[in-house]
Amino acid sequence: MSNSEVIFEIDNKKKAITELSLLMSQPNFWDRQEEAQKVVKELKSLKSTVEPWDSIFKKYQELQELTQILKEDDKELISNLEKEITALLKEIENLEFQFLLSEEFDKNNAILSINAGAGGTESCDWVSMLLRMYTRFAQKHQFNVKTIDFLPAEEAGIKNATLLIEGEYAYGYLKAERGVHRLVRISPFDANKRRHTSFASVDVIPEIQEEIELKIEDKDLLIETYRSSGPGGQHMQKTDSAVRITHLPTGIVVQCQNERSQYQNKQTALKILKARLYELERQKKEEELLKHYGQEKKKIEWGSQIRSYVMHPYNLVKDHRTDYQTTEVNKVMDGEIDEFIHAYLRKQNKK
Repeated sequence: MSNSEVIFEIDNKKKAITELSLLMSQPNFWDRQEEAQKVVKELKSLKSTVEPWDSIFKKYQELQELTQILKEDDKELISNLEKEITALLKEIENLEFQFLLSEEFDKNNAILSINAGAGGTESCDWVSMLLRMYTRFAQKHQFNVKTIDFLPAEEAGIKNATLLIEGEYAYGYLKAERGVHRLVRISPFDANKRRHTSFASVDVIPEIQEEIELKIEDKDLLIETYRSSGPGGQHMQKTDSAVRITHLPTGIVVQCQNERSQYQNKQTALKILKARLYELERQKKEEELLKHYGQEKKKIEWGSQIRSYVMHPYNLVKDHRTDYQTTEVNKVMDGEIDEFIHAYLRKQNKK
């Protein structure tokens, strides 16, 4: 997004803030509580975008004034000024990036699922590595991470896991991770120390908190309870509190086992089901649109990975959609995937 586009967008948001503020000043504004709450929420969202830009512009003006009184021999002041300019540029970069996240649910929490693919124990271990990577990424961004479902493998690693990642723009960031992830390394499970290739698929959908037109009939649901498959010990679930829900018309299955009660597990599972059904409808509309324009949507399947993580015979993580790459594999596995996400969103924005 160019500077002029950013300025134009901010001006539009300021106009919207003025209009909503006038609306809130009307004497009968709170007569309709539900509509009023939506207006308040929208106004708060707009202000959270505009106010940081106003703050940055104020800092810019202050720095500009300082440069006018600078003297060449005032090295300490010049050094401090350079640091403040660098910090200001970083703030601008972060705010500009938020303008790339302008789709309907980009600000929402994210429901992230990781599933093991071909490769047996290797792929299950790869899932546990990805789970750690995304958890670290979320923590670096001050997002809250909540485990919804977790199925350990027989020997080592994890067959599949589902996380609820809570925080502003969590979905906007993590939607870039949707697809197949490929790992190449010397297997720690192979006595002959041979190189193995493993696959895991990552799915990311937004948590739907807004009121949307989506009816789920009780007759379309098969609800089952079972005992949690988490680790043993004193905190192990003693009752069949885990819940699995199958949506019969679509075959979508969701489950939750990490809440404190069967009721909480059911409510969380229903929330995930609602999000998956909404995503399914969105995908159908997108596919119809692509057909209309004569485009073919690439399927997410084994062999069509979005990113490769190579740990042998060299170190390289490469995103095949953007060609962005780095040799710092350990940093990536420690959650530093921002540059991959930024590169993907910039490319999508250009499209």
